[in-house]
Amino acid sequence: MLVILFEWLSEHFSFFNVFQYLTIRSIMAILTALGISTFLGPWMIRRLKALKIGQSIRDDGPESHLAKAGTPTMGGALILLAIAVATLLWGDLSNLYIWIVLLTTLASGLVGGVDDYIKLKYGNSEGLSAKMKYLSLSLVAFVAATVLFVTAESGTETTLYLPVFKDWFWQLGWLFIPWTYFVIVGFSNAVNLTDGLDGLAIMPTIMVVAALGIFAYLTGNIKFAGYLGIPYVQNAGEVAIFCGAIFGSGLGFLWFNSYPAQIFMGDTGALALGAALGVIAVVVRQEIVLGIMGGIFVMEAVSVILQVASFKMTGRRIFRMAPIHHHFELKGWAEPKVIVRFWIITIILVLIGLATLKIR
Repeated sequence: MLVILFEWLSEHFSFFNVFQYLTIRSIMAILTALGISTFLGPWMIRRLKALKIGQSIRDDGPESHLAKAGTPTMGGALILLAIAVATLLWGDLSNLYIWIVLLTTLASGLVGGVDDYIKLKYGNSEGLSAKMKYLSLSLVAFVAATVLFVTAESGTETTLYLPVFKDWFWQLGWLFIPWTYFVIVGFSNAVNLTDGLDGLAIMPTIMVVAALGIFAYLTGNIKFAGYLGIPYVQNAGEVAIFCGAIFGSGLGFLWFNSYPAQIFMGDTGALALGAALGVIAVVVRQEIVLGIMGGIFVMEAVSVILQVASFKMTGRRIFRMAPIHHHFELKGWAEPKVIVRFWIITIILVLIGLATLKIR
């Protein structure tokens, strides 16, 4: 939105030319989203407490979590507000990718919001039925995948690339739609499963989206993409603005969500942020790298799948409790130790993901 204003102002005052640069606008998106989330955070916490919008805790979970009952939830609404405002202010709204990533994120957040509302209304931790939640997220992902496929202007935009091996790629064709659907829905649920401890999901999301922002910037620049041997996607660089908005809003939210948490993001935030990571990775053609950098999310989701499969087939559990962060808690790890160690693992994985830019 401000791009048009600054473009007009730059004709009269050369200083405003600086706001045409993608890097500057990305930084401004970070600061805007950070300012909104930190400024409105205390008000939202007070408001949610007044409305008695508190977290319901699973009866079969670790006993240490019982004290968290009643902690304000649905804080994801604050994250989404900050992301939307920052993106709309600093992004080029004529760019289709901006709208695809933003609307996919907000729509997934709406599904999570309905889920959170049902949990609060009926005072349980179940929310939407698994079938209804899956169908709703599937619709969002399918629409996003179809739009990306129909509007693709080059084969690069629908080709699957393997990191490290620059000559290995697969033109997906119509298979791009189910693949994109899988990435978006898969990561949406994976982040949601990870969101079980204070700050456990938001910090890895911040780190991964920062790396994706770098990929977006480089992927949208034909010179950098050519030099690094990564796919060039025209106009994908603008997605860096969106990544900056998530980064800033996530940092602001972490201020209140760090241990001991004053507020939880709920499914409103978790489903939305997971979908955001998935759709961004698809746009910049780095789905495999996302799986590496977001290894913690993948591990959490796989632990649940293995636990359920093992119990159904053998009647035995692999882990003391799934998702796997609860397994470590039940083994005696203090909650902050689990959180920080998962953060450390994410830092390592993100660095490995970024290293693929030069290892070809």
